[in-house]
Amino acid sequence: MPERFDALVEEYRDSPKVEILRSGHLVSRCSDYIIYSVEAKNIDAVVKAFGPSTKLGAIVGGQTSCKAPEIAAFERHLPGDVSIVSCHSLHGPGVDPKGQPLVLIKHRASDADFAFVETVLSCLQSKHVYLTREQHDRITADTQAVTHAAFLSMGAAWSANKMFPWESPRYIGGIENVKMNVTLRIYSNKWHVYAGLAILNPDAQKQIKQYAESVTELFKLMLAGQRDELRARIHTAGKAVFREEDREKELLLDDEVLDRFSLGEIPEKRLKNNHLSLLAMVDCWWKLGIVPYDHMICSTPLFRMWLGITEYLFRKPELLDECIDTAVEDNTFRADDLEFTFAARDWSSRVSLGHFDGYREKFETIQKYFEPRFPEATRLGNEMIKTILEKTNGA
Repeated sequence: MPERFDALVEEYRDSPKVEILRSGHLVSRCSDYIIYSVEAKNIDAVVKAFGPSTKLGAIVGGQTSCKAPEIAAFERHLPGDVSIVSCHSLHGPGVDPKGQPLVLIKHRASDADFAFVETVLSCLQSKHVYLTREQHDRITADTQAVTHAAFLSMGAAWSANKMFPWESPRYIGGIENVKMNVTLRIYSNKWHVYAGLAILNPDAQKQIKQYAESVTELFKLMLAGQRDELRARIHTAGKAVFREEDREKELLLDDEVLDRFSLGEIPEKRLKNNHLSLLAMVDCWWKLGIVPYDHMICSTPLFRMWLGITEYLFRKPELLDECIDTAVEDNTFRADDLEFTFAARDWSSRVSLGHFDGYREKFETIQKYFEPRFPEATRLGNEMIKTILEKTNGA
């Protein structure tokens, strides 16, 4: 069970009204409120096993990251008199749920039943966001799927090159701190947290595919030395994503915050980087017509950090031009970019084919490579997220 429910379980442990279903193991069948907190790929089988014996008039919800299969399972296997109110906490383990978005989906319920769920979940002190199933899946795809794919691809590239990035001055300080800490944070979690969202959400599959295509096409322009074409494409994408009204806002992240958290010693002089992962992200958003600021109310901490470093790059014209020049003239990151391109395409392929086993195999192989540094990275990452959230929560 995700850590975010620990407080809820303790709060209502002795109440006959509330029951949390842990990985398919039902404690009793007399509860007025049941939450299925299981992997998205298992939701249908678990609801099929236990759903038909749900108490008359009970309220049932789920905490999976993809609501299409969850709601379908509820409609297929629950009695017609059961209310359906689903939820999804938009943050990962180790993050204080207070003030974080908590999506509530009133799929089939009376106002009284929905109010009861809100009361129960109020113990998390989260910010309630009201969406439909379709809205939830589209927004989580927009704010999470490609973000995860980018960081997963970074980890795959570093491990393929037998590199621990914190040991290289190329990946220390500023934007690199966010890349590195978040990548390790993702790989320190369970693989299914990301696989379910990516594979079971059609919108997510589409976006991950476009990200891989953006990475590939930009990398080809870099290899060919097509500076003018590369610059035109990047600036066109930047203008579409970072609109004039957004350019007047204060940056989500600044140098002081970016430099504060490092797994390695910050070099005296910052090394230039073409930031292919960030350039491709904006290109992907542009191609799909996504404006990331439109979903800030439902954004996860990782998405806010990802948007923060991307915005930081694109709203500093000198830094953006430096990236373009570096992409064409400097071969320092060429081997890393090659592996990153391979990784982005491979993750997209595994997601498109719906291979849970293939996703797990790749994820856990890379996870094992980085495992020795997880404790330190998790501690530092939690501190970084807390600091950054203090700055971005009101954005």
